[in-house]
Amino acid sequence: MSDIKIMCSYGKLVDPYELIENPKNPNRHPEKQIEILAKLIKSQGFRRPIVVSNRSGFVTVGHGRLLAAKYLKMETVPVDYQDYESEAKEWADMVADNKVAEFAEFDNSVLSDMLQDLDDFDEELFGMAQDDIDKIMGRVERAVQQNNTQEIDIGKFDDEKFEHTCPRCGFKF
Repeated sequence: MSDIKIMCSYGKLVDPYELIENPKNPNRHPEKQIEILAKLIKSQGFRRPIVVSNRSGFVTVGHGRLLAAKYLKMETVPVDYQDYESEAKEWADMVADNKVAEFAEFDNSVLSDMLQDLDDFDEELFGMAQDDIDKIMGRVERAVQQNNTQEIDIGKFDDEKFEHTCPRCGFKF
């Protein structure tokens, strides 16, 4: 897909299928994450290069972006080749790239203010699940409705032993 813009600095454009994911990468990328990353890349362009180690030849940073690029069938991706003094420093960069962000504290009120200022914008481009955005925005009814659509087959329970309290209204049956 050649219509995706490259919006970042990089050393070289490379066929994504030539890049080798680091086999020791502990970060796993579920399909939903790759779909959202692909949507972000398609909408905003490639904003961060994939980092590859000159020492090992493995991807150290950007495994998710690489998978999203493959999902989008991109012909080339931006790559920044970097030198690492040792295997340990290469691994530390790879792990820290994902883990350090977990130390941040997210202010939902700031995000809510941002979202209220937007008119017609695809909120999924914020990289969050829609039900989480709905909760932050106070769209509780929509979030509850989407999360409570599961049906329970009460025929499979023994009537004498089955007891349930509705979590919404407190009714016991």
